[in-house]
Amino acid sequence: MYRCRLTYDEWKCITSKNRRGRTVHTDGFTGYVGLMHIEKVSEKQVWNYNGEKLVVCDNNYHWLTIMPGDDYYCITVMMNEINDIQVCYIDMIDSQGFDADGVPYFYDLYLDLIVYPDGTVIEDDMDELKEALDKGDINLSQFDKAVHTSEKLKAGLLSDMDKFKAYINVLLKLA
Repeated sequence: MYRCRLTYDEWKCITSKNRRGRTVHTDGFTGYVGLMHIEKVSEKQVWNYNGEKLVVCDNNYHWLTIMPGDDYYCITVMMNEINDIQVCYIDMIDSQGFDADGVPYFYDLYLDLIVYPDGTVIEDDMDELKEALDKGDINLSQFDKAVHTSEKLKAGLLSDMDKFKAYINVLLKLA
């Protein structure tokens, strides 16, 4: 499994950024909420979706991180300079914690959901999840955790895009 620190250092195009985050406890959410301001990039990152070009990383973009403390996923909400959602990327995770320097991390379970503003949800990397199980990189319990979490998200939080966007806006104010 890949250990992922929530600094997004793997995005080499980001040349200047600042991030803040904290653990919050509200009636509707307990966990980590962070906000990264991408000040400067060497090259904007563009994804293709339905024949359209979608910018997910550029100068003055913001990425909101939502990682519930009692569940097995981490949401990265990629927003433009005026906080319009471009795409949400949801990693299914095995476990999470905080490093000595206070930066949160998680162990990635390969399976992801990509959520577009029009409500389309695409499951990604199921092949990587199956391969990890076949190779013994994860066990059957971890495989089932990733699949169950993905299904639970699609049937719950992601089943109503208006509610999902409202959830994001509430947590954005807490970041």
